[in-house]
Amino acid sequence: MTAPMFLVPGSALVGGGVGRQVRLTGPEGRHAAQSMRLRPGEVIQVSDGRGTRAVAVVTEVDRDCLIARVEQVGVEPEPDPQFVLVQALAKGSRDEQAVETATELGVDVIVPWQAERSVTVWRGERAEKSRRRWLAVVSAATKQSRRSRVPEVREVVDTLGVADVLRAGCLSLVLHETATSPLAGVPLPTTGVVVLVVGPEGGISDAELDCFAAAGARPVRLGTEVLRTSSAGPAALAVLCSRSRWGQPDGPGSGR
Repeated sequence: MTAPMFLVPGSALVGGGVGRQVRLTGPEGRHAAQSMRLRPGEVIQVSDGRGTRAVAVVTEVDRDCLIARVEQVGVEPEPDPQFVLVQALAKGSRDEQAVETATELGVDVIVPWQAERSVTVWRGERAEKSRRRWLAVVSAATKQSRRSRVPEVREVVDTLGVADVLRAGCLSLVLHETATSPLAGVPLPTTGVVVLVVGPEGGISDAELDCFAAAGARPVRLGTEVLRTSSAGPAALAVLCSRSRWGQPDGPGSGR
């Protein structure tokens, strides 16, 4: 089994090297000591969420604290190209499911989108609370997948905001069931930013499609099946990763 991953503040690994002690406290420490019941001698991974990964051996365990000695440490390069997922807000927890799986698959940036047909509405205090939930989901999924970089979760945007994101990409794609071009056949850049837009359960409106096309986005499809918003984005990311990142040599600790 791959050693479990824990996230620590960046300062905990700054200037660190082999032999340095790393301390897990707070929620991470309690989870390691009480939930996972880690014991001295066991191996863990520790990351600052920004590319630095350390492999460490547990030396001390208290009720809500764990201390480990660093055995290996390295900084992993940022993925290139980067993948940005624009995920429409969806009812229930379907958008959170999409965000969770997308993180496990390797997404780099997540943009919440208040689409025209989104049933869920993020406004005011609810917007901040919902974004915090997404951040928590992303953090947990980062550790689950042993990634050394935590994806960025941006503030919620409207359709015009999505258009701005699309214009900033070197390749911008919109998943749509009426598209004729299969995603698997789209030439991918070897560097830069690839943006992928996924609509809500009610679909993307014609006006939104027109807006995205004007921003340079290209409509694509996965196949003949129509997927839920919770699975469409992750499925598309799997296609993109299989054609670019997967199969390449891993860095230290195999973190993406």
